[in-house]
Amino acid sequence: MAPLIALIAGTVLARIAGLAGVDPLDAWPPALRVGLALMFVLTGFAHFAEPRRSGLIAMVPPRLPRPGLLVTVTGVLELAGAAALLVPATARWAAAALGLLMIAMFPANVSAARRRLTLAGQPVTPLVPRTALQVLFVAAAAVISFGP
Repeated sequence: MAPLIALIAGTVLARIAGLAGVDPLDAWPPALRVGLALMFVLTGFAHFAEPRRSGLIAMVPPRLPRPGLLVTVTGVLELAGAAALLVPATARWAAAALGLLMIAMFPANVSAARRRLTLAGQPVTPLVPRTALQVLFVAAAAVISFGP
């Protein structure tokens, strides 16, 4: 739920800043870029901080090799993508890459839900709500990639 809150709060606050005179944020697409960047900073840092890191490693489907390395690489990609979202010249490409990354990582969420894992002591989000969240997150990235 924290990523959704970060996306919404970051977008709304950035849009309010735009309305208050911060010209680069005076439209919804750039505000959405800020919200999505905030979301990926939050999720990216989770790849490195305990107790979430252990839970993320456990989420990696067992058939994939070196789950610790996969969690580290995806965390780095999320943080790099968050930074690139804030640069207008790279934002579209970053959003497209992050959208593909989310799609590539979704099987880990399916695996975690089916195995009833926990993340930082809490049960992972059940599959149906997690799927809805994933669709929303990918849609936000698509709006940035293909929107105005």
